[in-house]
Amino acid sequence: MRLTVVGGGSTYTPELVDGIAGRRASLDVDEIVLVDPDTHRSRIVGDFCRRLLRHAGHPARVLTTASLEEGAEGASAVLLQLRVGGQKARRSDETFPHACGCIGQETTGAGGLAKALRTVPVVLDIAERVRRVAGADTWIVNFTNPVGIVTRALLQAGHRAVGLCNVAIGLQRKFARLLDVDTNAVRLDHIGLNHLTWERGVQVSTPDGMVDRLPDLLGEFGERIAAEIGAPVGWMRRMNAIPSYYLKYYYAHDEVLAGQLQSPPRADVVMEVENELLSQYADPAVVTKPENLAKRGGAYYSEAAVQLVHALTGGGLAEEHVVNVRNDGAMPFLPDDAVIEVPAIVDDEGPVPLPIEPVEPRFSGLISHVTAYEYLALDAALYGGRDRVADALLAHPLIGQYTAADRLADDLIAANRADLPWANA
Repeated sequence: MRLTVVGGGSTYTPELVDGIAGRRASLDVDEIVLVDPDTHRSRIVGDFCRRLLRHAGHPARVLTTASLEEGAEGASAVLLQLRVGGQKARRSDETFPHACGCIGQETTGAGGLAKALRTVPVVLDIAERVRRVAGADTWIVNFTNPVGIVTRALLQAGHRAVGLCNVAIGLQRKFARLLDVDTNAVRLDHIGLNHLTWERGVQVSTPDGMVDRLPDLLGEFGERIAAEIGAPVGWMRRMNAIPSYYLKYYYAHDEVLAGQLQSPPRADVVMEVENELLSQYADPAVVTKPENLAKRGGAYYSEAAVQLVHALTGGGLAEEHVVNVRNDGAMPFLPDDAVIEVPAIVDDEGPVPLPIEPVEPRFSGLISHVTAYEYLALDAALYGGRDRVADALLAHPLIGQYTAADRLADDLIAANRADLPWANA
């Protein structure tokens, strides 16, 4: 098996390789190819990944290349984890919306739209080139944000693609620790869109069958969970659900914005962590995953990615995973081609959403609203144009005002002109 990682020079990559080293019995990877135009970074990361695998006793080879075609040839699966514009663009995404009193965030709101506009054309170009080299049957696993919009672009273009986020697996691990049960015994009733999800149930396997332990989590551990995800415990108990931490941008907009205005952008923190990590990766004496990789974000990314690739390439063995997948009637209030984030059965034919209990209006309203924005965002990413950008911003629930949408559209285009070819036409 050859696994190709596009954006392989990322400081995330050793997290993925560490996961492969730990899953040797179930995911028989022979080669890991890191594709990245930044040859300096990919050399450092590649050398470290080789030491990491060697230390773990894993025989896989790690190759590095700046050529997508060379890296994708013969790939069993291709993972996308790229960031168009780098951390500099992320810093812009996290700050330019503040001028209109809006949240600055790299995956939602005006910042998320900016990232989608930069990213979608690049990802589609990569996918087309992968298809020409590796074949139309090659699975593309997309970890690139905004995952829902990018994955829908891939699916709409006819690629075998599935989107992946680490939020669900992170919550699964957290709940298992709190309940003192095996991780594999925990199944989430996880519904929504990427970075817009709620846990309506936490089923735990017992000798007597599945038991919903959500009441225990909201009761005994409610205060602790609330503090970690930024939601009032009383609200969670009233809703009988645990939201992802991304929902604080909607439910506590003004409070979060005030905090952003008083703190450095997350991009500044990440850049500092990345510099530290690259320095550690370059040290020949470092042969295991550094502890401060956890500060980079993406916790459990490796486990989620490795398990998903195993299911997609496992010769028909079906596994349950929370993924970004076509709706196809799973949520009847959304179009079939909407991309949702839910538990699905995954095998080498792809993911199929599991049946979903009816979604309550308190959740379905926001899901529908953001889905409408995502359709407009993808149109803007595919076809360009200042008015399409403004229309998408107006449709987003974090913006939703004429004046703000028009101002932000102009500011977004000005800040990202170098990565928006249509803006210079």
